[in-house]
Amino acid sequence: MIHIISEKATNGQIKEMLESLETYIKLAVDIRKGILVGGGVLHADCEAVLIENGSKQEDIWGADWLPETAQIKTEALINIRPRQGNRSMSIQDANLRKQIEQIVIQLLGNIE
Repeated sequence: MIHIISEKATNGQIKEMLESLETYIKLAVDIRKGILVGGGVLHADCEAVLIENGSKQEDIWGADWLPETAQIKTEALINIRPRQGNRSMSIQDANLRKQIEQIVIQLLGNIE
């Protein structure tokens, strides 16, 4: 199940987002709005939900979140953006990675 998360996710939402891939959640993070969409099989599915809800593609970046370890991986096909200076699936800008990580930690959680 795919969810738009704008406030701290509930355990139920996290469980539902895990239904597709079981051990991790595909994410699309809107860095301007500070929200994310999680769940589904493709980052592009999450990205489409954000765009349908008014986000701009240039503000959306893909990541994965592993709830067991709270690890965040910033690698996704939707991150290949030569016109924005990112020529790789991995997000190359350290400041952008940090911004995405902060949003994911705020909305999904972190190791405490």
